[in-house]
Amino acid sequence: MSIAEKYRPHYTYDEYCLWEGKWEIIEGMPYAMSPAPVPAHQIIGGNLYGVFKEALKKGCGKCKAYPPIDWKIAEDTVLQPDLLVVCDKIEKKFLDFPPVLVVEILSPSTSVKDRGLKKEVYQLQKIKYYLIIDPQFKKIEIYQLAEGQYHLNTFNTESFTFNLEDNCTAEVSFADIWD
Repeated sequence: MSIAEKYRPHYTYDEYCLWEGKWEIIEGMPYAMSPAPVPAHQIIGGNLYGVFKEALKKGCGKCKAYPPIDWKIAEDTVLQPDLLVVCDKIEKKFLDFPPVLVVEILSPSTSVKDRGLKKEVYQLQKIKYYLIIDPQFKKIEIYQLAEGQYHLNTFNTESFTFNLEDNCTAEVSFADIWD
């Protein structure tokens, strides 16, 4: 254990619930979710939610799309992806099991964390699909889990069919998410 680790505070979900503002914690380390997302980020997030919601209605009655909600992975790890697709009923005030798909919309303050730390957490949690949306370059990366590792499935596609669970699919068009 390094000296820094020895003295670094270690936060839990109960403490996280008392904090003001938007936060995530990963293995006890807090990460501020501020400043607030820029308008382009919010527009893309809202549009993505709409296209996933409609695609899931058509191809899957079981799975649902959610804008950011608390996903409690462990007592010291809580994440809020920009979009989640969940194929089971959420019975608590937070998600307590892995979603089948997560989306992160990059911003200058979160890009490194989204491409590194969070991607690794999602991979360890066996999230089938991880999408990284880059508003600056209007770029979409779709990673799919295979043999415990994420592999870039497609890059900058107009549409993609996600095979979620038990004959549950979502054919998503990304053409109109940018405006």
